[in-house]
Amino acid sequence: FTFVLAKLRADNTAVPLGGSVTLTCSVNHSSSSGWKYDWYIENSGVLVSPEDAVFLSNGQIRVSQGGHYWCIGERVNPVYSSEYTSNRPVVTLYPNWSEIYRGETITVRCEIHGGDTEWDYEWETNSVIKPPNQNEYRIRSASSSNSGNYRCKGRMKSSQYNTTEWSDSVTLTVSIPSKPTVTLQPSWTQIYSGETVTVRCEIQGGEGAQWTYEWRAAKLNTPPTSNEYRITVTESDSGGYSCRGRRDYFFTEWSDIITLTVSFSNRPVVTLYPNWSEIYRGETITVRCEIHGGDTEWDYEWETNSMIKAPNQSEYRIRSASSSNSGNYRCKGRMKSSQHKTTEWSDSVTLTVSDNVHSAASLTVSPDRVQHFTSDSVSLTCEGNFTEWRVRKFSEDGRLYSDCRRMTGSTCNINTSESDTAVYWCESGSGEFSSAVNITVQNDGNGPILVSPVHPVTEGASVRLSCSLRTQKILSNVFFYHNDKLIQNDPRGELKISAVSKSDEGFYKCQYSGRESAQSWMSVKVNKIIISGSAEGDYANVTSVIQLKVINKTSECTKCEI
Repeated sequence: FTFVLAKLRADNTAVPLGGSVTLTCSVNHSSSSGWKYDWYIENSGVLVSPEDAVFLSNGQIRVSQGGHYWCIGERVNPVYSSEYTSNRPVVTLYPNWSEIYRGETITVRCEIHGGDTEWDYEWETNSVIKPPNQNEYRIRSASSSNSGNYRCKGRMKSSQYNTTEWSDSVTLTVSIPSKPTVTLQPSWTQIYSGETVTVRCEIQGGEGAQWTYEWRAAKLNTPPTSNEYRITVTESDSGGYSCRGRRDYFFTEWSDIITLTVSFSNRPVVTLYPNWSEIYRGETITVRCEIHGGDTEWDYEWETNSMIKAPNQSEYRIRSASSSNSGNYRCKGRMKSSQHKTTEWSDSVTLTVSDNVHSAASLTVSPDRVQHFTSDSVSLTCEGNFTEWRVRKFSEDGRLYSDCRRMTGSTCNINTSESDTAVYWCESGSGEFSSAVNITVQNDGNGPILVSPVHPVTEGASVRLSCSLRTQKILSNVFFYHNDKLIQNDPRGELKISAVSKSDEGFYKCQYSGRESAQSWMSVKVNKIIISGSAEGDYANVTSVIQLKVINKTSECTKCEI
């Protein structure tokens, strides 16, 4: 007696919606003719009726209803039957997370769809902990031992030799999320009242998870569940902020605390530009109120005992100073968004305007330095109570030029070249002229220039000298020389003289990476002399003083403050 198994084939194991599947039963035997085939559904031995299927031919039917089908081939004797067929199992995770975190709960299920057959279940996994032979395995507090691949198959309780295929494997990873981090944007731990900051909770390695967030904040009436929130701070928002992530019943650690300090505002500082606490009648000076830190918009309030009151702006430009501008100046800021919130008053700065020894005309240079690179844009502006101006120039070769090539109103604009190295001064239409200044143009495009003030420095004032390249404004490890004598190697790249005296007057230059700048004369003013009379009668005196230095092949002017 030889046992031969009938073979059952299906063109699809899933019935499409509104469609059908064709089943074919055959017997591999030396004689393939004369066979009659019976069809059964489920394991009950119930024949498939014409109401359940379309009989296409002997051994082939078309079904549109899901279920478990098997067949028997008959030819008098013997009878051959197919194995009981079943759907391939599917392993599912609930919740459907392929990556979970230590301590979380997840259920691994083996699902066999279709019919009401009762099954025993068999699991295969490379995890350290093996699941029981049930259709689902609940992991209540996951650990790394539960990580692995899981697959399953079913075995019919009524016929233990009838089994499904193995399911596809599903990979479960149990990981440990990193400790959250609280960040601030902007990343300032000290900000000022009225500014806006974003507080953010970041969990590295947990980007794909659906977290809700818990916050410990200094002041937060309704803690958000998102990973960030935006606050416009007040002083009461100062304090520590930390967070943790939550997913169902799993919590991360609390992050480290980041401390936010909210100050009401910086105390303003009053500055003078140029930094001269004593100026002379007719000179120009700017009084500024500076509030450092943050991007808050301010209205400004000034308090002064001078006769002329400053406007409520951040700066006050005094174009032609008089004794009426003398006095103490202090300021405070008032937030535009909240007018009842103000800064403290700044310290007072004293400005003294002397009525003697100064011309009614003045010349300002922008940028305010003696030395310039070629192709720099330099503006020379004449100031005073006059409507007509011209800028005069005495060049290195001893020539006197009467007019500026590009004069706009009272400003002469120069795109510097080597020929612009000269002494300059302003002359009004009525014959008044300003003090003269030196302009030196550096011909070496790769060399440094010395950044030094154009005008003389008042005795007792502070001054900063620095070294600059065309491509780099701030340099370090710079050597400074006074009258060709090394006085300082400054790692910060600047030379600061806190209280200038007459002994500080002289030639200065800087050296950087083996290259030297040209030297410039820094003058210290104690007294000035007014030259009165018509301009025509005084040019000879002016040019004779200037010409002394030009003949000596030096572009500097030691006695030009006249």
